[in-house]
Amino acid sequence: MIKSKRAELDALCLRFRKELITLLHKIQTGHPGGSLSVCEILTDLYFNDANIKPENAQDPNRDKIVLCKGHAAPMLYLNLAEKGFFPKEELQTLRQMNSRLQGHPNALETPGVEASTGPLGAGYPLALGIALADRMDGRDAYTYAILGDGEINEGVIWETALNASKQKVNRLITILDWNGVQLDGTNDEIMPLGDVELKWKAFGYHVITVNGHDVEEISGAIESAKTIKGQPTIILAHTVKGKGVSFMEGNHAWHGAPIDDEHFEQAMKELEGNR
Repeated sequence: MIKSKRAELDALCLRFRKELITLLHKIQTGHPGGSLSVCEILTDLYFNDANIKPENAQDPNRDKIVLCKGHAAPMLYLNLAEKGFFPKEELQTLRQMNSRLQGHPNALETPGVEASTGPLGAGYPLALGIALADRMDGRDAYTYAILGDGEINEGVIWETALNASKQKVNRLITILDWNGVQLDGTNDEIMPLGDVELKWKAFGYHVITVNGHDVEEISGAIESAKTIKGQPTIILAHTVKGKGVSFMEGNHAWHGAPIDDEHFEQAMKELEGNR
């Protein structure tokens, strides 16, 4: 990745973090922690690696992104608005009645959303189905599935993994937002995951581990995944829940807590570089 591209993506991520905090403070609802942790993953995909744009939104040969951890929808919407799928002004309607931008992605209403995801685990089999359909129809598109680490507590994730491995779906690239924290506590407190890398290898996946807040590492891993044939790839992206805001980092309380005025001011100061 050339330096100018990295600088562009890093600047976008910083702006998205500021816009996310501002938006969630205004509406007093939403999921800040997991949205902040997935920022670099989504931004690299939409603005660097995935073949997705409003002009090809109906092209069956486009790449597809499935945000399986649907509660991170605010960061998804920021990327989609910036990409031009809908007016940025519409972001102000997030989680409001009759808005197209609900708390979890709705493929029937929101431009650019490939799959409706809410119940954790439900998005992954959809992503596999999309990848299989593309292969059956002879398309060269990639499907990117973004999982949360709390989400992989769900049995359907592993059923899907078995099937993806059996079907040798190498154009399904999975990215795990591995921030170590879920709704009620850390992964170790709620449901210890053990050796995550070894688990995915045992299920037949090619495994790559990266810093999930380094866009260059993420992009390099995606390029590497595209060279793998005969098996699916998962990128284990080590991230920090609430990344960029000190009091949110690694703190499960900010999974879905509203942002009051005091915390808003502190967060914005930190994001402006006064941390």
